Amino acid sequence: MKNSLPSAKALFSICLMCVAMLTACDHSEGHSENDSDKVIPAKQLRHVVLFKFKEDADPAAIKRAEDAFMALPDKIPEIKDFEWGLNNSPEGLEKGFTHCYFLTFDSEEGRAVYLPHPDHKAFGKLLDGILDDVLVVDYWNK
Repeated sequence: MKNSLPSAKALFSICLMCVAMLTACDHSEGHSENDSDKVIPAKQLRHVVLFKFKEDADPAAIKRAEDAFMALPDKIPEIKDFEWGLNNSPEGLEKGFTHCYFLTFDSEEGRAVYLPHPDHKAFGKLLDGILDDVLVVDYWNK
């Protein structure tokens, strides 16, 4: 009776081919032919803002503040990216903060234009009387 199992040399060759195929698939997955043309952005300055509104804050006033904050990127070109959302963490560690805003600047100079900008100041006035607390963290992405 002849042994029908492949030799160690054949198994090694099959393994090498599998590794080569997996490596090729891993490197091509999610990439297009033009990925080498893409410019990797330099470090960016992130500006994170968390709001805790007063319990008795008027929902319409909160909505006006949300809309005003969302309008700032169209008014202040130094804001390179903007996103926001409402807390939905199941951990219960939010300490009453419900709204998170995430702004991106290319430089500290861009942020320096944003902070005293008249449209940013006007938005801030909408928070008078409805905001209980605010937390701001800025950092350079790594």
